[in-house]
Amino acid sequence: MKYQRFVALGDSCAEGLDDLLPDGRYRGWADRVASVLDAPGFRYANLAVRGRRLDQMLVEQVPSASVLEPDLVAVFCGGNDVMSGASGPEIARRVDAAVRAVTSFAPTVAVFTLSDISHRMPFGWRLSPRIEALNDAVRTASARYGAVLVDVAADEAVHDSRYFGPDRLHLSSLGHRRLAGHLLTALELDFDPSWLAPLPGEAAPASLLDHWRWLRDQVLPVAYTRTRNKLIGRQPGDGFTPKRPQLAPLSLRPPVAG
Repeated sequence: MKYQRFVALGDSCAEGLDDLLPDGRYRGWADRVASVLDAPGFRYANLAVRGRRLDQMLVEQVPSASVLEPDLVAVFCGGNDVMSGASGPEIARRVDAAVRAVTSFAPTVAVFTLSDISHRMPFGWRLSPRIEALNDAVRTASARYGAVLVDVAADEAVHDSRYFGPDRLHLSSLGHRRLAGHLLTALELDFDPSWLAPLPGEAAPASLLDHWRWLRDQVLPVAYTRTRNKLIGRQPGDGFTPKRPQLAPLSLRPPVAG
């Protein structure tokens, strides 16, 4: 099957954070998939906005996507619901609502499980049950509504730090390339097999100084920003807009954000 109208929905990972191009734009797995699908007549939109939870996507991104009449939608979401402390039943309800809504208008919908990154996060033991609940909900919803399941939860690459950016949460360029490979595999489309090839050697273990710098430069600033925004009623992602709000040829790049 050849897809002509591809729309990506989601959060910062779908936007492409930490897969930075030289011109200041973010690329990301969705752009990489679009590059494989690219052909005469192909158009691509990316409605992802960093920080978005599933309930926000349902009222902001899903209606916009339906108007575009896509023949392929990829939905990468749930990480912010996990990080914000939503309960397992609430996460399941949100996943079901989102997948049900998108499959009601798109003939092919792809959904993703999340790798368990809790071992790299402070107080990560609190995240594992919510990640498991999210993945169970994604698997259930994909079966219930006929979505394509991209089940990357067991991917061993999660243990290789080279697949992640400085915050140890968002994917690096290598990680985005790998995620694109997983999606294209699930869609049974041909792509460069090196995207899923294991990296040579092993990542250098993090030193105590590395851990301190990560805590200082990544964890504490995020914690401070989240606390401040909560006090003033600001939502994550406020002020940001979708990177590609309309279907357009891949060669038509949006302006640099900010």
